[in-house]
Amino acid sequence: MFVQKAKLAGSYVIEHRDRDDNLKAMYDFPNGIVDEGMDKLLDVMFHAETQITTWYIGLVDNSGYSAFADADTLSSHAGWSEFTNYTEANRVTWAEDAASSRSISNTTTADFSINASGNLKGIFVSSNNVKSTGNTGTLWSTAAFSSVVATANGDTLKVTYTVSG
Repeated sequence: MFVQKAKLAGSYVIEHRDRDDNLKAMYDFPNGIVDEGMDKLLDVMFHAETQITTWYIGLVDNSGYSAFADADTLSSHAGWSEFTNYTEANRVTWAEDAASSRSISNTTTADFSINASGNLKGIFVSSNNVKSTGNTGTLWSTAAFSSVVATANGDTLKVTYTVSG
């Protein structure tokens, strides 16, 4: 008898471009799914909880960063704060395509137009689109860059996020 185990994993691919659209760097790294995100997935699939239909990507500031934790939520994440120095009025929508071959991703990148210099430590996915003060809803995942990413006014981050099982 064959039993296949599902193990969810997520990953980000980010193109970091300067104001002239020249590629500065590429980042490719995995994410951790927080407890709240996994509980939401299980409740929607097996406990008749309401589905979240739109997800948003946010950036994590290096200033004050100490750690991500499995217990992090949008309202309680003592080890990090949100980076908000980008032009978009809200967190950027993750416009995912339909799942296929045990994977779901976005073919249209989620773009951040950086409007002030800063240092990034990571990225997150949430159900709340409100930049900086959006602390209700569900936090799905967090991920740290392998090293601090310096951004400059005029840079663009083009984010592709994939979840596979």
